[in-house]
Amino acid sequence: MSAISTQDATAAPKKPKKNQPSDLAKSEERLAYWLLAPTFLILFAIGFYPLFSVFYNSFTDRQLASNQPVEWVGFDNYSRLLSMTITELPREIDEETGQPAIDPDTGEPEYVLPLEVLPREPRRFRELSQFNWFGTRYVLGATDPDFLLAFIDTVRFTFFAIILETVLGLGIALVVNSNFKGRGAMRAVMLVPWVIPTAVSSRIWEWMFTSTRTGLFNVVFQDLGLGDGRIAFLVAENWQLPAMVMIDVWKTTPFMALLILAGLQLIPKDIYEAADVDGASTLRTFFSITLPLLRPTIAVALVFRTLDTLRVFDLFQIVLGQKRYSLASFTYYELVNNQSMGYSSASSVLIFFLIFIFAFLYIRFLGVTNE
Repeated sequence: MSAISTQDATAAPKKPKKNQPSDLAKSEERLAYWLLAPTFLILFAIGFYPLFSVFYNSFTDRQLASNQPVEWVGFDNYSRLLSMTITELPREIDEETGQPAIDPDTGEPEYVLPLEVLPREPRRFRELSQFNWFGTRYVLGATDPDFLLAFIDTVRFTFFAIILETVLGLGIALVVNSNFKGRGAMRAVMLVPWVIPTAVSSRIWEWMFTSTRTGLFNVVFQDLGLGDGRIAFLVAENWQLPAMVMIDVWKTTPFMALLILAGLQLIPKDIYEAADVDGASTLRTFFSITLPLLRPTIAVALVFRTLDTLRVFDLFQIVLGQKRYSLASFTYYELVNNQSMGYSSASSVLIFFLIFIFAFLYIRFLGVTNE
């Protein structure tokens, strides 16, 4: 009897583990999942499913609004978009002398046309560009030069636009953040370009870039003696991309300034007072205090603007149309004009990966997650 009593007394009830959730917590967790289920379904319907469809269609020859049977083509669409070749251009031979021909106007050697040199089988290549290498002329061919040119132009557009917007936005934010009369009105006025719809601002700038004296810039340049009033800003290839950069910088610099201004407002004033007491100059204060403390804000602003410029569509579409493509406008024309749904899907997937790479590099090297 005593043994039994001793055993019952020593057998203490089991206690739940320290970090083990209770039955009530588990029930609340299950309820939360059930309540979030409709949200996950909606996200899948409007996000993941279209993304999956684009990935799938990129491996097919699907045509837009067509009853033709869809065939699986694998990586053929990607191969057509990205295939390139480099071929040496042979010198043109003078039939009379049998020697390499020389252009009588320029004195430069004459070369065989790239059309006669670039391979056509199993896939036809077209000229993308030409270059000299140690005295030898080469032609760079591509199966789709328009896509590669759109890729190069989009990256160049992004690079120059982001640099200018960041520098100008930082300068405007520093000015607006200082104490002066009418600072509130200045903050409101600086947002006007950003508030104007892109379609409206693009048409305004298109008029200002008109190739005749009806365009504002041609009138100003002629009055300054910098042109004859007929500079083809939106027609000449050398002027098209700078014009696009200028339009984008004018419109989105206020956005960068607004983000940077928000970062400036978060910097404690005590730091500047301590620097002033220590006798630090304005330039030293900027590089030692302001710029380092603004790094997280600038990093976030760069992420937003870079991802936005890489998928730029409306600006190129409205101002240049089919004269010059961005990656997004090229994809649009392939889908709408050529009805190549599979081909345009492959282009969209490449844009997705390009944006993903830029986002990863920004987050990795600018310390967005750490800051």
